[in-house]
Amino acid sequence: MSIKNSVRLIGNTGKEVEIINFDNGNIKAIVSLATNEHYTNTKGVKVEEIQWHNLVAFGKTAEIFEKFVSKGNEIAIEGKLIYRSYDDKNGLKKYITEIRVD
Repeated sequence: MSIKNSVRLIGNTGKEVEIINFDNGNIKAIVSLATNEHYTNTKGVKVEEIQWHNLVAFGKTAEIFEKFVSKGNEIAIEGKLIYRSYDDKNGLKKYITEIRVD
């Protein structure tokens, strides 16, 4: 993997893994991942900040997700950022940021 587009995260899955089987035999896994950070603000109050990440995996990696990952599991992943867009049913352009897990 190129270091130019590299993401490493440790967090907890927010839902069960969604599996998509394609006609050509390929498999895709989709799951959300929450990462948490804690800090104390200027008023001395402890704050928890949660970021949600969309993960996608294909092939053997998707099979591993299907077999071993459940909602709430803490997992460590490595992958790359993917930006894509599509037009919704109303013709509005929607943008998605995902992490393609290797």
